[in-house]
Amino acid sequence: MELRQLEHFVAVCEEQHFTRAAHRLRIAQSGLSASIKALEQDLGTPLLTRTTRRVRLTDAGRALLAEARRTLQSAEAAREAVAAVQGLVTGTLAVGTEQCMGIVEASELLAALRRRHPGVAVRMVQDGSDALFAGVRDGTLDLAFVVYDGSEEGATVRPVAREPLMLLCGPDHPLASAPSPVALTDLAGEDFVDLHRGWGARQAAEAAFAAVGVERGVAMQVNDVYTLLDLVHRGMGVAVVPRPVTRKVPARGLAAVPLDTAVTWNVGVALPTGGRLSPAARALLDGMEQHRPDPAPDAATGATAGPD
Repeated sequence: MELRQLEHFVAVCEEQHFTRAAHRLRIAQSGLSASIKALEQDLGTPLLTRTTRRVRLTDAGRALLAEARRTLQSAEAAREAVAAVQGLVTGTLAVGTEQCMGIVEASELLAALRRRHPGVAVRMVQDGSDALFAGVRDGTLDLAFVVYDGSEEGATVRPVAREPLMLLCGPDHPLASAPSPVALTDLAGEDFVDLHRGWGARQAAEAAFAAVGVERGVAMQVNDVYTLLDLVHRGMGVAVVPRPVTRKVPARGLAAVPLDTAVTWNVGVALPTGGRLSPAARALLDGMEQHRPDPAPDAATGATAGPD
C-alpha cells in the first residue's frame, strides 16, 4: 500500500466519479483505475462499487476511507514540519465558503495567500453552510467561511461579523415606504423569494419568522443571490436578506427596509474542534486578521457593517 494509492482512493471517494477524480489529480483515468485496482488486490477486497454514473463505497471502502484520510494528513504534517524548519509554508489548503458574503471575500484572501506563499496548493468549494460544516467535521475542508447560529457540533467557530436582516422589495411595494422597522408579522401572506435550505441567509430568515410564530410562503427557491435579486426586481416576490446583499450593485433600485427582529446573520470561520491547523490554514487566518478592516457597530442594532 502506497500513499499515492491512498490519495487516489480518497479523490475517487470525494468526487464519486473516476473521470472527475482523474481530472482533479491530473492523471490519466486508466492510471487511476489501475491504482485503485492494485490497492484492492493488495487488501484482498473490493473497495468501490462502480456504475456508469458514479461509484459507491463498499463496507471495506468505508472502513478504509477514514484511516486513509488520517494517514494522508499525517504524511502532509510531516512534510509541513520539514518545510517549516526551512521557513516555508507549503501543503494543500481546502477552503469552503458560502457565496456573496460581502463580509469575507474568500477569493481575495486565497489570492493574497498564494502571493505570500506560492508553495501552497489551494482548493476552494462553494456550498451552503450545512454542507461546509460537514466538510470541516469529516476533514475534507481545513476551514470554511460559514453562517452560524451557535448550535453547530463538531466544529469550532471564530466569529467574524454580525449583520441585521432586511426586507428587499420593489420601490412600488406598499412596504417600501412604510415606517421602519417593519414587523415580521406585517409580512404574513407575502410571496417570498429565497435561497435553498442549507444556505445561511435562508436559515437566518427562517429563524426570524419562527421566533414570532409567522409562517411564510417561499414561492421561489434559487441557488444564487443574483437570481434572487432579479426576481425581486421583476415583482415575483419580496426577500429577507442580510444587509450586505442590499448593497450589491444588482440590488440598486430596490427598497431596503429594516426589520424588527433580534435575529442576525452571523458570519464566522469554522475550524475542526480540537484539530491541528496546518501552516497554510494558520497563514490564511493570519492574513485575514491583518487585512480585515475594523468594522463599526450599527447604531440601531449593534451589528457590524461589512464592505459595500
